[in-house]
Amino acid sequence: MSFFRKKAICNLLINSGLFNKISKIWNRKENDNKFAHNLKIKAMKKSLLILAMFIGSATIAQDNMTSKKGTPILPEAGDWSIGIGASSTLNYFGNLMNGNNSAPTWDFPGMTQVIQGKMMKDANTAYRVGLRLGFKSTKEKYSSSVAGTLADTSNSEMNIYLSGGIQKFRGKGRVRGFYGGEAGLGLGSNKTTYNYNGNAPDQSTLEDKKGGTFMFNVRGFVGVEYFFAPKMSVGGEFGWGIGLSSTGEGEEKIADGIGGSTTNKDGKSSTLRLDTDNGSFFGEPSGNLILNFYF
Repeated sequence: MSFFRKKAICNLLINSGLFNKISKIWNRKENDNKFAHNLKIKAMKKSLLILAMFIGSATIAQDNMTSKKGTPILPEAGDWSIGIGASSTLNYFGNLMNGNNSAPTWDFPGMTQVIQGKMMKDANTAYRVGLRLGFKSTKEKYSSSVAGTLADTSNSEMNIYLSGGIQKFRGKGRVRGFYGGEAGLGLGSNKTTYNYNGNAPDQSTLEDKKGGTFMFNVRGFVGVEYFFAPKMSVGGEFGWGIGLSSTGEGEEKIADGIGGSTTNKDGKSSTLRLDTDNGSFFGEPSGNLILNFYF
């Protein structure tokens, strides 16, 4: 094709407006691409915003853990707690299908007849207390008036235990570790008296006085609590410390059969213990898992 003919065809295409239509279509396509690109950017920004909001709300829910009803899962500053031994309760639920199952009991978590509690100073600090104030006095009279038989017996007993310490929590979520230290002091005594009609038979006991007992313990501990419900947890601990117990001289009065008596004395005893434990005090076996109720 000659140069002049090519030029004539180009002029014809230009004059016909075809190039303008193609140009408009091309520009529209580019605009459509830019529009789609902008939509993608906006959608991405929206997705990132939603993700950020979700992460933020999840973080808040984790930090301010609450139940579906809005009740806090973890204890708060000012809450009090009481602990009980959980072993019988766990055994009960573990043996529901067993015909020999027995109802759970409300057990002491550590040393026998010592109530254990806590007071939350703040979300990560608790003051621990242990308390037993026991005084017992009994008297039994007998109907017989025959000489040489028992007229009555009386017994007096005292058991005091006090402990205090501090517990620090660490960790997040329902599982929280803890550590701390505490000290305890205990006193005990026991005395039984036997009264007879007339003279007591020879070699019969007139009075049995146990030596006074003194106990002291200092220990550190570490453990874990799992909060399975709002302000309810199950946990346990290990401890290490030093414990001292001392028992004084005991006395036993023995009748001589003619209105007099002789006195036999028991020797003193003491125990010093430096060892690990599993939630017990003064070497008394425990090993209980503990249910804690905060309120």
